[in-house]
Amino acid sequence: MPRMTGSRFFAEAMRGYGVTHLFYVNSIAGQAMQEMEKVGVRRVVTHGEKAAAYMADGYARASRRPGVCLCQDIGTTNLAAGMRDAHMACSPIIAITGGQNDQPRYRHAYQNAEDFKAWDTVTKANYSVDSVERFPDLLRQAFRDATSGSPGPVHLELRGNAGQMLEREADFDLVFEERFKHFPAFRPEAEPSTVKAAVAALAQAAKPVIVAGGGAVASGAGAELIKLAELLQIPVATSLHAKALVPDDHPLAVGVPGSYSRWCANQAIAAADLVFFIGSHTGGQVTNGWQIPKIGTPAIQLDIDPRELGRNYPNLVSLCGDAKVTLQALIAAAGNAQPRRAEWLEQVRGYVADYWAESDPLCGSDAVPMRPERIARELGEWLPADATLVCDTFHAAIWTAQMSRLRAGQQYLRCGGSLGWAFPATLGAKAALPDKPVIGFCGDAGFYYHMAEMETAARLRLNAVMVVNNNYSGGVIENARFEKAVNFAKVADSMGCVGFRVEKPAEIKATLDKALAAGRPAVVELISDAAIRAKRGWVPPAISGE
Repeated sequence: MPRMTGSRFFAEAMRGYGVTHLFYVNSIAGQAMQEMEKVGVRRVVTHGEKAAAYMADGYARASRRPGVCLCQDIGTTNLAAGMRDAHMACSPIIAITGGQNDQPRYRHAYQNAEDFKAWDTVTKANYSVDSVERFPDLLRQAFRDATSGSPGPVHLELRGNAGQMLEREADFDLVFEERFKHFPAFRPEAEPSTVKAAVAALAQAAKPVIVAGGGAVASGAGAELIKLAELLQIPVATSLHAKALVPDDHPLAVGVPGSYSRWCANQAIAAADLVFFIGSHTGGQVTNGWQIPKIGTPAIQLDIDPRELGRNYPNLVSLCGDAKVTLQALIAAAGNAQPRRAEWLEQVRGYVADYWAESDPLCGSDAVPMRPERIARELGEWLPADATLVCDTFHAAIWTAQMSRLRAGQQYLRCGGSLGWAFPATLGAKAALPDKPVIGFCGDAGFYYHMAEMETAARLRLNAVMVVNNNYSGGVIENARFEKAVNFAKVADSMGCVGFRVEKPAEIKATLDKALAAGRPAVVELISDAAIRAKRGWVPPAISGE
């Protein structure tokens, strides 16, 4: 085993695991960061720990490899706060922080606090690395934890406020396991008996519907999902995390259900006599507070994590396995099934047609200030064929869920719920996809969170396009009113990016073309109408009290 410092081993490990970028706030593991340059791992120094976490999150989802972020001990709770979104979205991030030393502990040392337990609720695993000799096996374990089963974040706390333990020498075994360089690390298949039972239940149902979630995306199960749906003639709703998994122009696509939704998707699920959840936590957002479908509706659930099976809806059949390989087994078991569901499909397509009949006039509005429906439609129509769209929470997610139509080959990344996530995540995704168009979308309130990262984007030449829906109102929930003298386009120009400001809807696509071709990080500010509210979460009249 070669002898080297822990810092050198860290650099070799990042190269060995295929990590191309590290996202961090100075000062942490200084010697290791210098070693990273020698092995070709790019260092991205950010202006805040949460931004570093969000960049690692975007990087992980776009690259399908674990993202890595770091900070010294004084910033550890800031980094942990940024990990909450990755935890909710099941994104594999490895966070490495400085920690305690024995000698100054409990003595009011400068910047000293006991932060280790703060990580327990936002990670799959939380490890204290007490000696440089333990760093290799615990780092390997972190990659195993992050990529196995349902992906998620892991934390390693190093001895020393800036991880000084890595400066020591030891004998290191340079073993980096190929399986855990990406996710999913394993692809277990559901038991044959449950596959057979699920196929029988789907064949017998008169009005089945599929709800695909983030687990189907993590598994890369889009092709299998569409094939099964076509084989059995089952409409498909996709959670926000899975929005791009089924193209919007597919005849079986019904859109995003839940609270951030197209009401046609909720109507289809409410009318179904069997709901097949694939890689979905069946959480409050995708079910609109467990109202769509109503509790008691027969359900089949496929998930890689057995703890999720039946958590919120009692299951007729539970399938424990990876989405891709289990869907392949379902397709094989279904054979040449040709269920007759013409009446059901006509009913569901009627919901979809009625939805667009209501929405299209709003999407085509020439009003100034611009309607957000028009903005979302223009953005969806403009997106390049191989683009990744990265969306913030709340209205950015609602408008794109409702009005943006995505095509095959495009990717949609959305946050688990943290306002302001989108801009740093967009930069992380661009780091992972340097040769593909990466477009972020957020509101003015979300953009304010991490505006400082425009300097990071310019410095690192992370040439993403950030689209800001600016109505100066902070999302219209609390009737906040922001200063209209602020011009994001001018701020972008002053920070080394290129800024564009659009006030007329007819100018959106041409401006986005210019932003994408600029050769620099770009911010496109779209001025919209603060008075417009998005429709939220349709529920049946019997539930809503109408």
